[in-house]
Amino acid sequence: MLLREFSAWMLRYRRTWRSTIVVSVANPLLFLLAIGAGLGRLVAPEALDGMTYLEFFAPGMLAAAAMQNAYIESAFRVNGALRRDRSYVVAAATPLEPRDIMAGHLLFITFRIASSALAFAVVMVAFGASRSPMVVLTVPAALLTGLAFATPLAAWAVTVEKFGTLNAVFRFVLMPMYLLSGTFFTLDSLPAWLHTAAYALPLWHGVDLCRTLSLGTATLAGSLVHVAYLGAFAAGGVAVALVTYRRHLHY
Repeated sequence: MLLREFSAWMLRYRRTWRSTIVVSVANPLLFLLAIGAGLGRLVAPEALDGMTYLEFFAPGMLAAAAMQNAYIESAFRVNGALRRDRSYVVAAATPLEPRDIMAGHLLFITFRIASSALAFAVVMVAFGASRSPMVVLTVPAALLTGLAFATPLAAWAVTVEKFGTLNAVFRFVLMPMYLLSGTFFTLDSLPAWLHTAAYALPLWHGVDLCRTLSLGTATLAGSLVHVAYLGAFAAGGVAVALVTYRRHLHY
């Protein structure tokens, strides 16, 4: 049954995919060009343990872009499907159960995050921003990072009544994570108390996982910690979403 909901989202996407390119692909790539290949040339490799700023920045931006795409595809789309275009309401009037609606939409969100991450990774490699064949693993790493945000956000967004709440969380919660998770600069640049707090942020785990894979410095133990932490967020989000979807889509 979930494949029916997934097919419905894919059918809609076939008609609107061009409008998503700017936000999900073009914006991160412009960041890559402007900051990584442009402004980044002013940063000496000695300041980053021998790596260029582009090599440092690109995998971090890959993870951060996955987070941003997850917010757009889950928080905004989920809330819109219930409150504005009401496609959830239509689906709930069919034999589909709330869990089918949730699972089908999350499957589509997975596709969106993965396809955007793949496009970004291809360009990242073309720019010479990676050092290791393990860069191919940055795509599933970015996908896991996105899902660590997407599933809890979907569980929450289905309960939100005011659209302004979504904008406020995006502006005051997600955007600061770019600065606090090592995307643009090392955590050593932060005050000591922020340095420690950053380790609790799922984006930091995604950034560090993608970066170490791209640079070829990943260790099995460190990578497993990142995967477990991000996986716990993703699994926990699904568990909560099963409850919130049932409460808000049960007609």
